[in-house]
Amino acid sequence: MTETPDAAEWCERARRLAEDGEPDRAAELFARVLGLGDGPYRARAALGLAVVLDDAGDVAGARAAGRTAIATGDPEYGARAAYHLALGHERAGERDEAAPVWRTVLEFGTPEYLPPAHLALARLADDRGDFDAAREHWEEAIGTGDAEYGTLAAHDLAQRLLERGEAARAQRVLTAGLKLIDRDAAPYAYARLAVALGIACLDQAIGAFGAALGDGPADPEVGPLATELLARTLPLRGRDEEARDAWRRGLADPGVAGQVRARLRRDFADDADTDDPADLWWEPVVERAAADGALPVLTGEAFGALDHMYALLAVRHAEDPSGETPAAAHAALTEAVRVPAAYPWGPLLEESFAERLRLALGDAG
Repeated sequence: MTETPDAAEWCERARRLAEDGEPDRAAELFARVLGLGDGPYRARAALGLAVVLDDAGDVAGARAAGRTAIATGDPEYGARAAYHLALGHERAGERDEAAPVWRTVLEFGTPEYLPPAHLALARLADDRGDFDAAREHWEEAIGTGDAEYGTLAAHDLAQRLLERGEAARAQRVLTAGLKLIDRDAAPYAYARLAVALGIACLDQAIGAFGAALGDGPADPEVGPLATELLARTLPLRGRDEEARDAWRRGLADPGVAGQVRARLRRDFADDADTDDPADLWWEPVVERAAADGALPVLTGEAFGALDHMYALLAVRHAEDPSGETPAAAHAALTEAVRVPAAYPWGPLLEESFAERLRLALGDAG
């Protein structure tokens, strides 16, 4: 059917009506243009009708109008209709239906819609476990240079690469993603990728430190340093058990154990402050806690025991400040000295006291 000159005017009037809150009249005009058959305004009218019907809650009608716009092959309105149709399927949770529509968006080749289409297809492929397909679309999205979707793609791809142990590739992807961002315009997006890049660097460092140690005896020159760097970096990635293993291997290696122990005790009190640190019963406990990343737990236990013992003694003192009831005082002391027994390090404290008492009685004799 030959299009009349009124088609352009009807489309414009319909657009204004839709903006003015008269969707029914707008839909009527868009439908009138479609009734004219093929022509230069058919795609525009079909897209307009799809948007109006979607806003009105007529999902089926909106999708039918969208498919009409797509069928025109119009690079602007057809591509836009495919984009909106794909988004509609995703909002409805219809991911299987969304995928072919996103591929249609790619077929149009309209630059504006390529980045979101590639990102969407990457995530759909990722959800079904097809990493190779997902990576291809993520890389295409990054390659568009789009500051919004390209950076999201870089973050997604880098996360998967890190999970697969490919830290170096993740670093390259994130570096490329950062180049797409205007830091002043999008500081949060920049920070998100920058943190991810830092994580990738950490993973690379962990791999390098682990490679330096290998499976056999450690190199006496670099082994202690590599052990410390590995053991202190792993917890930053939530790999606490591996950090404990790193310290244990170093402490068990005769060739480097002394240097590893010195590095483990880097933050301990100066040994010069004590006559012989080896005689302090708590030193092995603190050292083991440091190697296991359990110093906060040990500190909490120690202060809990101190608080408990003080409370037992303070209550008795308040009840009998003059000390007239020796039996009560003795009972309080008995309770207090039993407090450490509830902790893993309690027996060591008791053994230490017993040994000091034996030596003192021996000296006195």
